Amino acid sequence: MPEDWIEHRRGIDGELLGWMRPDGDGFVVIDLLGRERSAALDWLDAEELLEELGIGYLADPYELRLESGAWLRVRLAEVSSRRIRVKKDDWGDMSAPQLFYDLPFPPRDALRPLQR
Repeated sequence: MPEDWIEHRRGIDGELLGWMRPDGDGFVVIDLLGRERSAALDWLDAEELLEELGIGYLADPYELRLESGAWLRVRLAEVSSRRIRVKKDDWGDMSAPQLFYDLPFPPRDALRPLQR
């Protein structure tokens, strides 16, 4: 993770919500998946956007690009600034084999929100 990224934590419980990357006179909002979520904003607007984004998007379904180029529906299992771990979406089937994939942070174009 770049050294100039400034972490932003939720005031209520200290939960990490993302980072602000300095860009000229402003700050670009970076979410927990390492995705840029804004153009350069002033400090307060960047903080407000991170608060608004929250962490709910981490529960959404995603797609992982496999080596074959095919897309696999996955869920996030672990997110940190060191790695992102996803698992094949098994729709809660306790008897299904669990298939995990480790991705670098940020995952670049290997991970995207589920295309509906």
